[in-house]
Amino acid sequence: MSGVVHKPLPHESAHKHVSGRATYTDDIVEPTGLLHAYLGLSTRAHARVTGIDLDPVRNAPGVIDIITLADVPGHTDISPVGAHDEPLFATDEVMFWGQPLFAVIAETRDQARRAARLARVTYDDLPAAISIDEAEAAGGELVTAPLTLERGNVEKAFKSAPNIIEGEMEIGGQEHFYLEGHIAMAEPGEDGDMLVHSSTQHPSEIQHMVAHVLGVNSAAVTVKVRRMGGGFGGKETQGSLFACVAALAARRLGRAVKIRPDRDDDMSGTGKRHDFKARYKLGFDNKGRVLAVDATFAARGGMSADLTGPVTDRALFHADNAYYYPAVLLKSKPLRTNTVSNTAYRGFGGPQGLIGGERFMEEIAYSLGMDPLDVRKANFYGTEDRNVTPYHQKVTDNIIERVVEELEASSDYRKRRQAIVDFNAKGGVIRKGIALTPVKFGISFTATFYNQAGALIHVYRDGSIHLNHGGTEMGQGLNMKVAQVVADVFGVGLDQISITATQTDKVPNTSATAASSGSDLNGKAAQNAARKIRSRLVKFAAKRFKVKERDVRFANGFVLAGDEELSFADLCDKAYFARVQLSATGFYKTPNIHWDREKGMGRPFFYFAYGASVSEVSVDLLTGEYQVDRVDILHDVGKSLNPAIDLGQVEGAFVQGMGWLTTEELVWDDKGQLRTHAPSTYKIPLASDVPRQFNVQLAEWSVNPERSIKRSKAVGEPPFMLAVSVVEALSMAVASVAGYRVCPRLDVPATPERVLMTAERLRREAGA
Repeated sequence: MSGVVHKPLPHESAHKHVSGRATYTDDIVEPTGLLHAYLGLSTRAHARVTGIDLDPVRNAPGVIDIITLADVPGHTDISPVGAHDEPLFATDEVMFWGQPLFAVIAETRDQARRAARLARVTYDDLPAAISIDEAEAAGGELVTAPLTLERGNVEKAFKSAPNIIEGEMEIGGQEHFYLEGHIAMAEPGEDGDMLVHSSTQHPSEIQHMVAHVLGVNSAAVTVKVRRMGGGFGGKETQGSLFACVAALAARRLGRAVKIRPDRDDDMSGTGKRHDFKARYKLGFDNKGRVLAVDATFAARGGMSADLTGPVTDRALFHADNAYYYPAVLLKSKPLRTNTVSNTAYRGFGGPQGLIGGERFMEEIAYSLGMDPLDVRKANFYGTEDRNVTPYHQKVTDNIIERVVEELEASSDYRKRRQAIVDFNAKGGVIRKGIALTPVKFGISFTATFYNQAGALIHVYRDGSIHLNHGGTEMGQGLNMKVAQVVADVFGVGLDQISITATQTDKVPNTSATAASSGSDLNGKAAQNAARKIRSRLVKFAAKRFKVKERDVRFANGFVLAGDEELSFADLCDKAYFARVQLSATGFYKTPNIHWDREKGMGRPFFYFAYGASVSEVSVDLLTGEYQVDRVDILHDVGKSLNPAIDLGQVEGAFVQGMGWLTTEELVWDDKGQLRTHAPSTYKIPLASDVPRQFNVQLAEWSVNPERSIKRSKAVGEPPFMLAVSVVEALSMAVASVAGYRVCPRLDVPATPERVLMTAERLRREAGA
């Protein structure tokens, strides 16, 4: 079979996922003598450690060793951004509830887990700032440098604006809640070598962190990742702690060591999506067009920098969504708090900024008594005088108007909205709402140096192909897409390609599989390697069969060289005997991108992905409970590498985004302990929460104008934000109690309790 790219083929491991045969880190056959580690965690949000007695731990059954910061032979800091503010273990001061103090190593996991809880720790409590408001009240210490984006004369624009609105919005965080939690297993080798199996999106970072902690060169550490049971950004930086602890113990004891925290400890001790508080001032005309925006996005960063800087940067990058702001001033405020350091999560700050931009449109619509869709369409990016973002990049690939117009028509939005207005006018307990919201999402790492990837391909004499690249498979189908690209180059079927685990000793210096760039970067790198080998084969075949190189063609597992036809395997065998190199490395770096953070100017994104969704909801005003009745989506993935996988990504992203915006609520108590630390207290979407009617289409006419891999577009993060239409629909249903005269200002997550309280507030304000 040839032409496998752009075909709706099943995920390469789908049959193994559903049958239980897929091997995850905890499924690897355990080496003889394997030991288990567990972390001893603090029980204070902010305190001086005045004493720690580890004798009860040391004397517990099965305990082999205890590791503290003093036992680390190399670097003791595991900050991913070089901020030097994240010690492997706390010593004199703890900065959040659940911060690691030590690791215990025992014969069994249960023994290690029980022993870790026996430590006697005494504290001298210090003032703790848990929330954004508390951090600001305490002085607003920043965990990393803020960003400012500015274009136009904001002050002048406000002075001439006929209408001005000021407000604020709380935007909640989110737990990653992957099926497979954090886990690492380290196996010591000869001459100080270390093999680390880690559930991570960033093998090279794990490699470097482990090497630094052990005090060895990076070449002495190999990190291997076959697959993850979900990542969503939570395994971009957060896996370093577990990998380093396992490697330290393995080095000290000369035995393999595994560490896997319980779900409760995993949720309490690892970072999450940042929660934000957006404060804004809007100036607009009587037709709903934005004239000026001044907004600050404050974020709960946690105890250390982690990725808070780039996450809050990207929030500003997407506060415009699909809208042109003639004059704009956007500022980030990344706050240090006494909570676990928040980190990457699908969308990487973009969703928090984007929903802020959607609140701007909602405010204007209710203020002027307009359909919010009309306000949105009035503010879309457009021609040359309306196509520059707040960070000064021109939007040159804009298709949002076509996407929205097609979805508006196919979903029958106008007719349904009028029917809902008529339904709500009758009064009653049940109110309905509908909303159509767009998405424009920039694709590339904003840290320009991350936009690179490598690959390694071997072709064997029998025509089988060994494929390795720097990306990681976390269920998103990356390996399948890259394999399709390679099969397309050689004109062979996927059955001839062996997809192997990501390993740092095969492809070095890899970037994290994040920023929706996995297929773009690794697909291009693999294509580059495959084309090198194919070029050698073409030259060999042309010479062997005395034809021109342009007359050598690969298709359907065969090679045609003029009138000669032979199988791909035969050609490879003949090439081997002719001493043709059948192995190659590939490399790719994204072109035409640059970013000057100090100036707040540049072209940080290679291209934009677009989409739109329509959601319809029914709300019970007696309880605040609601259901999502229908969702229609039209999403742009360019010329899809694999429509079946991309459809699944869009559907999954929407439901996960809906969970973030409606049910997934993080709650810390006044002592700084996370109370929503298990499935019993944290509600992710269930099968019963999926929209009753769920219509998802890809924009099949779209082709990426940039030279991306086979003209496709990224699909990991952009569709996550399609779920904003659910919140906007809930807002419309709630707004009906006051005749749609007041913007509901519904904060997220829009839990039933919050929906109910917002409806009651609107009734009071409207005197209804």
